[in-house]
Amino acid sequence: MSEVLVRPGGELASRPLHFFWMVDCSGSMDGEKIGVVNNAIQNVLPEMVEEAENNPNAQLYVRTLKFSSGASWVTAEPVKVEEYVWEDLGAVGLTDMGKAFDLLAAQLSIPPMPERALPPVVVMLSDGQPTDDYKQSLANLQKLPWMKKAVKIAIAIGQDADQEILTEFTGNQELVLQANNATMLTKMIKWASTAVSSVSTGMTGESSATMDMAGTGEGETTSAMILDMDNLPTPEEDVDGSDVW
Repeated sequence: MSEVLVRPGGELASRPLHFFWMVDCSGSMDGEKIGVVNNAIQNVLPEMVEEAENNPNAQLYVRTLKFSSGASWVTAEPVKVEEYVWEDLGAVGLTDMGKAFDLLAAQLSIPPMPERALPPVVVMLSDGQPTDDYKQSLANLQKLPWMKKAVKIAIAIGQDADQEILTEFTGNQELVLQANNATMLTKMIKWASTAVSSVSTGMTGESSATMDMAGTGEGETTSAMILDMDNLPTPEEDVDGSDVW
């Protein structure tokens, strides 16, 4: 039976679980798309807080990274989910996805990431193609042990989203979720937020629920194995053609 880490006082020790929203804020996202993203993420936060409260062995931290002409952290430091406040995003400019990969890589390095933690969750939302040279940045990101262990989900917004690049990011085509209208985008964002529950409760025990970067093989990955793909939303059949992106 796997051992669970216990503090000297007898209570279970919590492990950090870092959740990253990575949002395309380029000009093509302006209007309804970015509005739906803002509303949907705002609405799932209470559920993420509740899920975190139900899993005392994990301390959930949330951050948002936006990219357009350049990339920047909306939240400069990791914030406990119960203290996290969503800041509505605007949309203008290009799609410098490579710069976003660089910023994410800096935060998934050790430090600032600890050597032992629950696998991080990264959810990227994009409706187009990178306008910068992203390949080397993505390659550097994918070399990191914590990126290998991360649960990576991409939401392709609209029919112009580059599925191939998003699959490169997730490493698994199943985890590239297509959202061609507002209803599906809202559902996909809600489903992606449930990865918190999958990571914190889908693995039990100290040896399986936490990752030790000092003692794990770099070739191992986590991702789809622990996600509930059976509950993935299915496309709406009665969507009006004018509502499709």
